[in-house]
Amino acid sequence: MKGLLIFGAGGHGRVVADIAVTIGKWDTIAFLDDRQNITEVLGFPIVGSFEDYIMFKDQFSDVFVATGNNSVRQKWIERLMTDGFNLPFLIHPISVVSKFSHIGRGTVVMAGTVINAGTSIGEGCIINTSSSIDHDCVVGDGVHISPGTHVCGTVNIGKNSWVGTGCNIANNINIGSNVVVAAGATVLHDVPNSVMVAGLPAVIKKQLGDE
Repeated sequence: MKGLLIFGAGGHGRVVADIAVTIGKWDTIAFLDDRQNITEVLGFPIVGSFEDYIMFKDQFSDVFVATGNNSVRQKWIERLMTDGFNLPFLIHPISVVSKFSHIGRGTVVMAGTVINAGTSIGEGCIINTSSSIDHDCVVGDGVHISPGTHVCGTVNIGKNSWVGTGCNIANNINIGSNVVVAAGATVLHDVPNSVMVAGLPAVIKKQLGDE
């Protein structure tokens, strides 16, 4: 029997569970969540808190980390891989993902997304609803591409960066690690590590701490 254990029963976790049901690969789905006031989500049980994960190693064939915070998500993915858990990637059936692209472990590709040929998506990424990533892009581990964002060809995005809702990234752009691109921004120039950019065209608004 194949089971999927999802870390996090918030909004993101619910979407992940819905995608898992749509894929139809798992006989059993359950959640881990640190909140004490809920016992089930979407009809699926919450069987413990995050730190209880090791108890379920023999009960679930796969685990998926569905927390929205990029750095927290990556820390849990690294811990789970070290402990020998299998982390699949999830691709919504109503999306277009080139067979000549690469999707890393623990990444979710949501409905309406387009990922074109030659693009590599790292581990633990969120490629959110109705976004697009064109040809020959490199998206680092732990990146969140928010709904309605469009990334043109040959763009590099560093690890743990967050590109907000409705952004546009011009072709041949390099965006550093731990960057926040504010919602609606249009990025026309390279962005260094650990900054927030916003506007049209996007400019640096503040320096962020490294994580």
